[in-house]
Amino acid sequence: MEKYKSGMTGNLDIFIVQNEDACDGEIIKWQDILIHGDPEGLKSLAALLVKLADTDQNDIVGLPTGAREHIHLQPKYDLSNSSENVIIGRLDAKGTGVFYDRYIPKK
Repeated sequence: MEKYKSGMTGNLDIFIVQNEDACDGEIIKWQDILIHGDPEGLKSLAALLVKLADTDQNDIVGLPTGAREHIHLQPKYDLSNSSENVIIGRLDAKGTGVFYDRYIPKK
C-alpha cells in the first residue's frame, strides 16, 4: 500500500468551538468553525480552493453527472493532529449546476 502524501504545506488547524450565551433570559447556542494557519498553510489552503473552483467538473471522467468534486483534508496528514476532518467541495453539480437541497442562499 502506498503511503498517503498530502499536497498541503505549512501548518493548518481547523476545529469547531461550541458557544453559549444568555440573552434576555434565553440561552443561545451556536458553533464556530475556526481556521488558523501560518502563512504557508493559509496560502496552501487558498491554492487548493482556487484549484477546486477552477476545476471543470465535466472533464472528470469518474465523476457522475449530478455529483460534486470534493477534497478530504485529514488530521495528521493534511492538517494538525488537533484538527477535525474537513471536506471541501463544489456546491454546483456536474452537468447540471444544481445546488443540493439543504442549501439556503444568503440574503
